[in-house]
Amino acid sequence: MATNGKAGNIVWHKSSVDKVHRQELLQQKGCVIWITGLSGSGKSTLACTLCHALYSKGKLTYILDGDNVRHGLNRDLTFKAEDRAENIRRIGEVAKLFVDAGVICIVSVISPYRRDRDACRALVPDGDFIEVFMDVPIEICEARDPKGLYKLARAGKIKGFTGIDDPYEPPLNCELALPPKGNSCASPCEMAETVISYLEEKGYLHA
Repeated sequence: MATNGKAGNIVWHKSSVDKVHRQELLQQKGCVIWITGLSGSGKSTLACTLCHALYSKGKLTYILDGDNVRHGLNRDLTFKAEDRAENIRRIGEVAKLFVDAGVICIVSVISPYRRDRDACRALVPDGDFIEVFMDVPIEICEARDPKGLYKLARAGKIKGFTGIDDPYEPPLNCELALPPKGNSCASPCEMAETVISYLEEKGYLHA
């Protein structure tokens, strides 16, 4: 018997079919591709492009998009600091399950605080958390403003907006930073290929 969080008297039940079996079935290795960056930096666009490119190669992926998750699993959470932390914690725990299932989980979420991203990294085995930083200046993100959120934040209609009146802490040791240096005009397809090249190099596209 064990106690975990607020739950007591719980036992972990192990299955005879484990992660290795599932990865052999899928002919790939489970991992988390955690795409972080400011609103408007292209996280969701990259996630969808990457998902399609991997699908065309016969690889199973699933996207956990920051907005989409708030329609269901995290619909009870606000954008206050403590709820933002819980939002990321829940996404990290779901991503961990996908990794164990042998699925390539693509997370697309601002996740502005290093401590929250690092906590999610710690949930999965070493090497299975691939942090992708969308290194796009706020000036460009604000010029794009696809959801009109920067305009609302500047007008004071949204409080605690990342990059305006709430900080974004860029990764210090991410696996990939996009767009690549020297190619600031890289297309979503080109950036997706950069991620795929990394996956191939590290052996995630084979069991």
